[in-house]
Amino acid sequence: MGIETDIHQVNFKNEFQKAMVNLIYTSNWVNDRTKVFFDRQDITPQQFNILRILRGANKPLSTIQIRTRMLDKMSDTSRMVDRLVKKGLVLKTISLIDKRLVDVTISETGKQVLYKLDTREDEMLNIMNGISEDEAVLLNTLLDKLRSK
Repeated sequence: MGIETDIHQVNFKNEFQKAMVNLIYTSNWVNDRTKVFFDRQDITPQQFNILRILRGANKPLSTIQIRTRMLDKMSDTSRMVDRLVKKGLVLKTISLIDKRLVDVTISETGKQVLYKLDTREDEMLNIMNGISEDEAVLLNTLLDKLRSK
């Protein structure tokens, strides 16, 4: 199916406008399909991103460092970290280097949540099984090129 059929719109100003609408629609489509995996663990995709960042860092990070690594640059990292603290998924401590900063680390409970999601990663990746690996490489190249302006 094409974007025209999915959103019941056949007239686009040009192919660039169509591509932009298609990117937005596809982003929402992917988010809707992956949301169920995060809902089962009572976390949001942004919180999942924070947990993955912290697990991969293997050291405490400040909220500023986390924000620079996040996929969603518009998010309120401090507020999301506080919510993860309340859920027991991350820990906050005063930085030993700069008392004005807070160090954030992933807790054992947070690691367990990620482990559960890791075991279902193949299910999440099934969203992509409509394209070949060569097409995925091309898609990555085009998306990287789009953002490189």
